[in-house]
Amino acid sequence: MTDRTPTRTDVLVIGGGPAGAAAGYWLARHGHDVTIVEKKTFPREKTCGDGLTPRAVYQLEQMGLAAGLEPFHRYHGLRATGMGRELELEWPSHPVYPSHGYVVRRRDLDQMVAKNAEAAGATLLQGHEAVQPIIDRGFVRGATVQRKGGEPVDIEARYVVVADGANSRFGRALGTFRTREWPYGTAIRTYWQTPRHADPWIESALDVKDRNGNPMPGYGWIFPVGDGTVNIGVGLLSTFRDFKSVNTTQLLDAYAHQVADKWEITPDRPEAKATSGRIPMGGSVGPKAGPTYLVIGDAAGSVNPFNGEGIDYAYETARMAADVLHEALSAGDPTVLQRYPRMLDDEYGDYFKVARLFAKVIGRPTLMRELTRVGMHSRTLMEWVLRIMANLLREDEKGPAELAYAAAAKLVKLAPNA
Repeated sequence: MTDRTPTRTDVLVIGGGPAGAAAGYWLARHGHDVTIVEKKTFPREKTCGDGLTPRAVYQLEQMGLAAGLEPFHRYHGLRATGMGRELELEWPSHPVYPSHGYVVRRRDLDQMVAKNAEAAGATLLQGHEAVQPIIDRGFVRGATVQRKGGEPVDIEARYVVVADGANSRFGRALGTFRTREWPYGTAIRTYWQTPRHADPWIESALDVKDRNGNPMPGYGWIFPVGDGTVNIGVGLLSTFRDFKSVNTTQLLDAYAHQVADKWEITPDRPEAKATSGRIPMGGSVGPKAGPTYLVIGDAAGSVNPFNGEGIDYAYETARMAADVLHEALSAGDPTVLQRYPRMLDDEYGDYFKVARLFAKVIGRPTLMRELTRVGMHSRTLMEWVLRIMANLLREDEKGPAELAYAAAAKLVKLAPNA
């Protein structure tokens, strides 16, 4: 440990990724003593598409990082491909969110957000692992923290934020679990050099095929990074009957060969070995609050099942949690923490439920092909779909997308366990 390692703090945040760093930032801005414990040392790689949607850009701007995003590749919207067709769809106009996104490698993005939290007043402990929670009479009171090669030290806290990612070891130590009936995903990606690295569109393939030409559930992506490379990956859903037997490395290889000519890549020469990860989705992990702790971001399964997005929900849940903890600390009332699950349900409950059912539907390849065929023949329909799937629905006016989503939300209320 270092001489600067605190032994007591108002809030101890386990994990310094998108959710943890954002929570640390907002808590520090509220004037609280907050310590972030991050096992890795920045900059570090993370399996991700690297694409920031308008929702994520808005949250980063709210954290004062608009200027920090400017050097990175800005893009206009989504190019959807499928059934031999492609549609370029601009991000829809919205009264809150911008109409553009960025592509930023996670090694750069996560370092930027973590350093921003530190600049706001949070203590950032890199290369430190939260080995185990400190439990006192059934309440979480901090964590035992250890730096590699160092001695373990107890950091006591009034409250703990669990933000250690999709496989949340710390969360499981507190009793969190995933609802196994709900879908989850897996993703794999790497980078290729290409002269098309500054393309103004991110691309999503709706008809990914394996080496034998068989359609697979999920999607392929190509995100231009603007630094001479593109991030290419594939994502699969657990709702596919043969999900566990799919070799994602081979699937990525097949997809890279499919797009090689168009994107001017050498498919057999990626920049680095592909990395993969498992993704709990749709708020599938809980409980999300205890008497003295909150669970946020990927650790809470806060990933959109429609498209696998997680960064924006990490930032959003972090801010909600920080606001709740600010009230609890200011009022000296820990019962305030129990509002947090209700806030999540109010914000995402119906939406995630619709998305989970959608994930189950597209797990059937025949149905997925038919939906893709219909969608790719209608720009108007795909513009509605983009607004729904990116969660860019407007509250100030009710267009076709908003009406379609409202009808779906009413229907899913009849499926209580979906």
